[in-house]
Amino acid sequence: MTVTATYETQRAALAEVVAIPVTPFAQDGTIDRDTHRALLRRLLDGGIRTLTPNGNTGEFYALTPQERRLVTELTIEEAGDRAVVLVGVGHDVPTAVATARHARDLGAQMVMVHQPIHPYVSEGGWVDYHRAIAESVPELGVVPYIRNALLSGERLAELADDCPNVIGVKYAVPDAARFAAFARDAGLERFVWVAGLAEPYAPSYFSAGATGFTSGLVNVAPSVSLNMIEALRSGDYPAAMKVWEQIRRFEELRAANSSANNVTVVKEALASLGLCRRDVRAPSKPLPEGERAEVAAIAAGWSI
Repeated sequence: MTVTATYETQRAALAEVVAIPVTPFAQDGTIDRDTHRALLRRLLDGGIRTLTPNGNTGEFYALTPQERRLVTELTIEEAGDRAVVLVGVGHDVPTAVATARHARDLGAQMVMVHQPIHPYVSEGGWVDYHRAIAESVPELGVVPYIRNALLSGERLAELADDCPNVIGVKYAVPDAARFAAFARDAGLERFVWVAGLAEPYAPSYFSAGATGFTSGLVNVAPSVSLNMIEALRSGDYPAAMKVWEQIRRFEELRAANSSANNVTVVKEALASLGLCRRDVRAPSKPLPEGERAEVAAIAAGWSI
């Protein structure tokens, strides 16, 4: 059996809208389990088939280890056989390995490895870090989350030579030309390329070889994200750009000030629809009162 065939289900799940669910909090600051389940069901009912618990939109770095496990458990339970689950892992190697094995034991099919946040990351060290995680869960598909513009495509190819379960890439460097070069240096057909900067970058990244994109907006309006990927799959870039125009202001608000309000704006939109509290954890911060009306108006204007 070929490597591609071995991970066929996982590869197909990456060529989709890869949803990054929010983590809703209760009034006392704990994870609101019932609301979390309801938001996951809303995504599944809306046609989403790939879920990433413990992604950045889920406030990965603001959750405790116990909370990250809980988020994984809730997501896998709700997904059942309706979606493929791609669990975010990271931090030190033993923690990432333990998290990946926990995800595997619960029935997850893949893990996404967050970009290392260590201040001193060498290219060889990047390979070593991902290799240690991938080798610990050979049954799972592994997806590096790349935000480092200096990393070379050849390093990714080197990693995959050692670890055939490295099957996809969430590429989140905001440079379409660099992405096109990186993908070709690593092996365009070898990996499933996911546009890791969501809908605003999806059209340009698809033109260079991506076949899926991540989304936080999908929490608010699954149909909008699905409309974009359908247009891109059919090569209808004018239709995709109509969706782009529709979501442009929402994503500009999320991206402002080095993405300070990336999660905040999504939760504010959900709060305006009565779907969850607007609470986020430090170092994020809720939107000021004066900016909430604009987010609510955008959310209300989408066909949800």
